[in-house]
Amino acid sequence: MSTSRLDLSSETGPALPPILPGTLILNGENPFIRLSRAPGEPFTTDASLWTITYSLRGSGHVLFIKSELTDDEWRIYSDNQALVRLLQSTVQGMLNPATASHRIAIIEAEFSRHGDLQGQWTQKVLAGGDEITLSWYRLIEPLLMAHEQPARLPERNYGACVVMIPAMKAQLTVNGRQASGQAWPCKYDGQPFSTACLAFSESWRTC
Repeated sequence: MSTSRLDLSSETGPALPPILPGTLILNGENPFIRLSRAPGEPFTTDASLWTITYSLRGSGHVLFIKSELTDDEWRIYSDNQALVRLLQSTVQGMLNPATASHRIAIIEAEFSRHGDLQGQWTQKVLAGGDEITLSWYRLIEPLLMAHEQPARLPERNYGACVVMIPAMKAQLTVNGRQASGQAWPCKYDGQPFSTACLAFSESWRTC
């Protein structure tokens, strides 16, 4: 079969990078806030907020949250229940097995956000009588992170690529009550990092 002049190759086409193997599971954003009373202590608040633009179960939003403000119980807020189940059975369930349980009720919610990446970024979740606000402050230099060889880590059975923007300060409130603890600066591969980050342009794939 002859090759069309329109066929492209990453070896000769400088505009495009090589294609990674595997099947795309989802693409979107996954900012998180993990607060504790001191560095290295157990998290008093753990919140993972997904904004998905593409997945096999469509687009939508999902917040997984556990905090003293939720009586130390996991809650799930979403506008796409099928997306919740996809996340539980794949990436989110791998990252935190406690969030994979179908016993956790899914609460219908609306999501919004505002701010800019030079100052403060805020996302809100409204569900019945609940209003949850997540805010990230003092954003520092973004990091482009890729996990291209997940087979080297058996517990990481998915490949990932993400732009991570660490926040030196973060705050979470539920119905006006502020969660205790704070985000703590740390290092990741020698680079400045934090227990609270914005995670944008995030893609996960099977390998």
